[in-house]
Amino acid sequence: MGRVTAPLVVGFDLDLTLIDTAPGFGAVLRVLGEELGVEFPVDEMTASLGPPLELLLGPYLPAESIPAAGDRFRALYPDHAIASVPLLPGAAAALDAVRHRGGRILVVTGKYAPNARLHLDHLELEVDLLEGWVWGVGKADVLRREGASVYVGDHVHDVEGARAADALSVSVLTGGSSREDLEAAGTDVVLEGLEEFPAWLDQHLAATARP
Repeated sequence: MGRVTAPLVVGFDLDLTLIDTAPGFGAVLRVLGEELGVEFPVDEMTASLGPPLELLLGPYLPAESIPAAGDRFRALYPDHAIASVPLLPGAAAALDAVRHRGGRILVVTGKYAPNARLHLDHLELEVDLLEGWVWGVGKADVLRREGASVYVGDHVHDVEGARAADALSVSVLTGGSSREDLEAAGTDVVLEGLEEFPAWLDQHLAATARP
C-alpha cells in the first residue's frame, strides 16, 4: 500500500507576516495618543508588533488605564488602519500555493478578530479559518485542533506556538525578529519573505511524500 498522508493545513500569522500592519497601527497610536495626551514612540512600537496590544501599551500608561485604552484603540482601528495597510510581497501567492495544492488555510493571530476580518475582506484574502486574540504558545491549541502541519510567522512567539503544536515552524524576516533570534527560538525554516514560500512548499511536500 502507498503511504497515506494527512491533508495539508497551513497556518499563517497576520501582522507583518501577511500584511504590513505598521502604517495603520501607527496611525491609530497617534490618534489614541492625542486623545490621552500621551506621545507614544510610534516607530519603536510598530517595529516590534506581535505581542498583545496591552503589553505594548504597558510601558507608557498607568496599569489601571490600559484595558480602556486597549478597547479605545480597537474601536478607532477600523477608521484608521484598514485602507492604509497593504499585503506584504508574496502573501497572495503564498495563500494560492496552499490552495492549489489542496490545502486548508488558517490565519491565527493575536489581533482582535473583527479587525483582522476587516483586513482579510479589504485585501480579498480567502481563508478557511480566522482565529484571533491568541498569542505565543496559545496559538498551539488552534493549530492542533485544526490539524496544521505548518505555521508561518515572523516573530519568535510564532515559533513558540508552532513548536508547542508540533507543527513545522516557518519564519519570514518581515517582522521584528532577526534570523538569529528566530533560529535561537527553534524555527525549522527561515525565508527572506513569502515570495520564497511556494517553492519551499513544493520542496517540503515532495520530501514528505517520499515512501
